[in-house]
Amino acid sequence: CLGNLMHVDVGPHEGELLEVSAVIDNSSILLTPSLASQCGFSMKTDQLGNTVIFASIQNCFAENAGDKTFTTTLNLRLNGNQVVEDELYQVAETCHYANWASREIICDHNYMEASKCRVTRLDELIKGPVGSGFRTITVVFFTPEERLMSMTEAQERGYGITSTPSRLVVRSPRPAPETYTETVAGVPMTVLKTSTIFEKKWLATQIDAAAACPILEGSVSFTQNTITWYLPWHIDPLISSGQFKLLEVHMGVDGQRLDAAEMAARQYSMSVSGAYVIIEIPIGAVGGYYKSHVQDEQCLLSYTIEPMIELHWSDETTHEDTRYKVLLPITTPLLSQPPQVADYTVPEERVFKVMLGPLGFNVALVNITLSSEVLSVADCNARGFNVLEHISPNSSLKVFTLQVPFTDPKQMGHTVYFSYLAFDLLVLPELTPFSLTAYLEATSEDMVLPDCDLQNFHVFVKYGTSGSNFETVVGKQVLTSDLAEQYSFAENGTHFSLQVPYSSPNAVEPSFIRSRLRVVLKNPETSTNIKEFSLACNFPSRLIECFPNGTITALAVKLESVPSLNPSHLTLRDPTCGPSFSDERYAYFVFTANTCGTTRKVCMLTNTFLMQAGTSSSGKLILKISCYYNINTTNTVGFHTKPGMSEQLPESPKSELPVAMRLALDDSYSVFHKLEDYPVTKYLQQPLYFEVELMESKEPDLSVELENCWATTNADGASQPRWNLIIDGCANSVDPYQAVYHPVWVNARVQNPSHFKRFEVQMFAFHDQDNLSGQLFIHCDVVTCHANKNQLAGSRGGRSQSRPAIGRRRGTPWTGRQSIAGLTQRRTTTHMHKHSYGQFRDTNQPKLHVFGLWEEAGVPGENPSTGRTCKLHTERSQVGPEPGTFSL
Repeated sequence: CLGNLMHVDVGPHEGELLEVSAVIDNSSILLTPSLASQCGFSMKTDQLGNTVIFASIQNCFAENAGDKTFTTTLNLRLNGNQVVEDELYQVAETCHYANWASREIICDHNYMEASKCRVTRLDELIKGPVGSGFRTITVVFFTPEERLMSMTEAQERGYGITSTPSRLVVRSPRPAPETYTETVAGVPMTVLKTSTIFEKKWLATQIDAAAACPILEGSVSFTQNTITWYLPWHIDPLISSGQFKLLEVHMGVDGQRLDAAEMAARQYSMSVSGAYVIIEIPIGAVGGYYKSHVQDEQCLLSYTIEPMIELHWSDETTHEDTRYKVLLPITTPLLSQPPQVADYTVPEERVFKVMLGPLGFNVALVNITLSSEVLSVADCNARGFNVLEHISPNSSLKVFTLQVPFTDPKQMGHTVYFSYLAFDLLVLPELTPFSLTAYLEATSEDMVLPDCDLQNFHVFVKYGTSGSNFETVVGKQVLTSDLAEQYSFAENGTHFSLQVPYSSPNAVEPSFIRSRLRVVLKNPETSTNIKEFSLACNFPSRLIECFPNGTITALAVKLESVPSLNPSHLTLRDPTCGPSFSDERYAYFVFTANTCGTTRKVCMLTNTFLMQAGTSSSGKLILKISCYYNINTTNTVGFHTKPGMSEQLPESPKSELPVAMRLALDDSYSVFHKLEDYPVTKYLQQPLYFEVELMESKEPDLSVELENCWATTNADGASQPRWNLIIDGCANSVDPYQAVYHPVWVNARVQNPSHFKRFEVQMFAFHDQDNLSGQLFIHCDVVTCHANKNQLAGSRGGRSQSRPAIGRRRGTPWTGRQSIAGLTQRRTTTHMHKHSYGQFRDTNQPKLHVFGLWEEAGVPGENPSTGRTCKLHTERSQVGPEPGTFSL
């Protein structure tokens, strides 16, 4: 209990849909968005899945005991799926609040509430609640012009007006038509002013109630590091005289008042300066949270916090006091803090150490690509890469760390180690993908120098008991002073060293990547060998290169086994094709795949080096050259998809007739869901009642017909998978749960039944929606006809809608629920128009969520008839639901 508010904190529910219902008289009433704002409830869910519920203690469902004790009972339902059952919890809280001010005002993000003490004279007249003798007859709204409504009309428009033993409570949703905007000290505020009139026989009285709440735009400013909120402390629409005295000012977060020590610890500041109470909050401070977003393929952050300001003032003229409480959710613009891949590798540890971040809690790491290998996080940890997630305790940010050992076969070079990494991430719950890449390189300085590097042999000779009294032979040459200088000779009295290039004439190449150097230490007096050794090393010498355009290069090297070989005498299979360059050690050839006698076998090209050699027993030296080209190959390619643009249809130059599509509560088609009611929940196979109306036309000869209706998993009507509900005006004959047309009769709302079409479908899910967390969109093509001529009045526009259904529909009698994610309609007359009717969200339990209905104009057609017949279907299908699934 937080004064005149009750706070309910629901822990993480891991993506499961949370339903909140109020309990009164043993009945549970679902709190839709419109009912929540009318009755004094607000809800929000953070990036960790925690839900916070705020309720006015004077909410519609509270049990009020003498305006001192208020008990509210809520049912919290976590929706399961076909495997896990729903979880239902009931929470009840009793709040004691007797220290009422004359007037108390609450400003929340979705409603504003004014609670006014009834004057003593009225208490004597009413002697209890208004219902006991007095009744409310009229509510006057000042916009600022006067608008009179009955109590019933005001409640139907979403306003909450109740009377308690000692107070009148007036509540308005935000926004509302009967509120207006007024600028107070430069800050825009939404103002509600009312006067409620009561009567009893010949007596009548009225109570005035008003509230004014700040608007985010105009009252909050942002810098790179700070949020600043300006709230006028002298709110003119709420103060009737100049005898005003400010008694108290408090600050809080999430409805909880903070003391000075806690504010200082969080680095918040509050001051009363000039005409304002000024709140300053560092971006990233405790009490708020970061969230990641993807914009233009770049991941950016926003920061959200909900500060609170409480004011208490008195009016010396009326001797009344006011408590004023504002809860203002603030979200910064996208911050220029994109995540980075930081390299913290220490070569001596022989492990690449990488940190990825900062990221919001709503980002999930899916895969890591190393060179051409894609690994899940679990696979990486199985390989010993130690992928960890680190959460900051204060800033609501997180980072990922990764360790890749140098010794991993995918990462190791020679003395230089390298790694290419690509991180595939998802932003939840939107499931928006993005990726970050890094190229890492490290040189291990603690390695013992090997016998060879990429270019040279390294010879290290330690002097023994003979000292330096010996002669050195490298290959076939004595190490003279000139040759020593060429080979970078160095000594320090205990040893000497040489660096001999692997291409030196003293080195012999027995194969295309391996070369050997022979070193002999001789006694200069007796010419006997003191020590003889050789070094054999692999060098990056590619003898054959095969290029994609068919060019082939080949390098022939003089071999140790063929000392009489003269490279310049080598030819290819065609004797006229000699080397492009040659010397006493090499011959270099350049030719194409269709020249010099090259043969081809499926995906292999071959040629040979030939040489007449008199010392050879066969008279020829043959070395084979081969190039292999893959006919079929598989490469790993990372990519992200982008949603395609919807079909662009031409605008009509003619007059307009709007067409509307609605969702009814039942088959009476008397009550329809309002825009603010959505999302609305339905179970699988629960009927959905749709109505299509031709608006603003009084012509009885016009008829509106449904040509095609279908369902998809996104807003693009041409997307797949797709399931047809109505084809050419008829229910889909292969659908086990066929659409049913309902007749339309004349009543107070329906003057021309031909202007309406009503149909019923059962809630379903696509077969591949296993997790039931996607979206479902309903689309319709609407045709305007001459009802008496029984022909189409306009030409069909757009693409054909009679294509077969693709995919599988799932309609078994589950215990789960599915959600529809959108409605579109297109009206076919002279031109085709696509009409979008909001967005619906899916959940693990398949439920119907309708987020809004809009209207868009169609055009009465004047083109010649296509000769097609309009069909009006009024009979119900007798096909009943059958368990199981099928595919078409």
